[in-house]
Amino acid sequence: MQMISIMSYASLSAIGHQKQEVWNHYLSGKHGFSLTKKKDLVAKINPKSMGLIEQLKASNRKYKHLDPTVLYAISVSNQAFNQTQWDAKDVIGIGIGSSRGATSSFEKYHKNYLDNKKLSALSSPTTTLGNISSWVAHELGCNGPEMSHSVTCSSGLYSVLNACAWIISGMCEKFVVGGSEAPLTPFTIAQMQALGICANDSSKPFPCQSLNLNKKDNSMILGEGAAVICLQKGQVNGALASINGFGYANEVIHHNTSISSDAKCLQQSMKMALMNKDLSDVDVIITHSPGTMKGDLAEVEAIKAVFHNNIPAMTTNKWKLGHTLASSGLLSIELALLMIENQEFIPVPFIENQKFPKRINTILINAVGFGGNAVSILISKSEYHK
Repeated sequence: MQMISIMSYASLSAIGHQKQEVWNHYLSGKHGFSLTKKKDLVAKINPKSMGLIEQLKASNRKYKHLDPTVLYAISVSNQAFNQTQWDAKDVIGIGIGSSRGATSSFEKYHKNYLDNKKLSALSSPTTTLGNISSWVAHELGCNGPEMSHSVTCSSGLYSVLNACAWIISGMCEKFVVGGSEAPLTPFTIAQMQALGICANDSSKPFPCQSLNLNKKDNSMILGEGAAVICLQKGQVNGALASINGFGYANEVIHHNTSISSDAKCLQQSMKMALMNKDLSDVDVIITHSPGTMKGDLAEVEAIKAVFHNNIPAMTTNKWKLGHTLASSGLLSIELALLMIENQEFIPVPFIENQKFPKRINTILINAVGFGGNAVSILISKSEYHK
């Protein structure tokens, strides 16, 4: 496949927004969870990072009407774009995924309509999914293709897939691509609780037991955040890493929220990403594993089916920053880039017989959404990083 370089990245989550701050949090024994007034466990963006969003909101009077999902996407896109040497006059694509979109604004407008039978003229343009990428393009001054994706929790990695397709086709050589999610609203939290998958024990040192295959209860914790990467065609000097494989697959849905017990969709997406590659070259797998009993186990079974007796070291970040839905895949890519750069593996405290890699050059990242929408992205350390 055509070489695609990762030129920069930026994120915003419960564990911070600055690169060193995020890495230090990964190295610490802390998590980013807190309790709402109703005692629900969530992973909120921390006050310091929210100060950044408030500054952004105050910088443009038009921004005061934008949903947090849009503001988060603008913030991280600005950070990532400013790390590149790109000129906004170039043809640069924007692709941002979001599972829930502008849910905070939508819920607010809907309540106002039910109460007063009136709606603001902004209710439609500020709640459409495409609103996210269009505002990012506006902020960056880009005039290339812009699109937003919603493919449940794999939306962020689907945005990466789509950007790769545009780049390989020759239609656009540069892309700002990522995911943004602000789902910590009463209605969305209630939706997750209705599924019976949320953690309810805040007394545990790590309430989200992602990749703990012996847990007796579901432990997913809903989080908010955004992350983007800047992609460029070819082998580019200064690149942080390269995308050298990707896969995707869907399952026949037996239940709206389920995947098969051995995650056949993930098996197919991983095999596609690893096509014609030596499996022993994969040093680490960053799993999707949301902290649910069935979901975590199904993914591990899928990994066993693909790698057999040579399973790479496995890790995840959801025990740190929760499940950020569409943003989760991009936050996993950030973790991969940080581990490659620092050549240090971030283990999961409750994996039995945790395996550590001998090197960290190639990492496979998984994401899967409701109904079995799976994506796998393979990234490798760049030889051109200077």
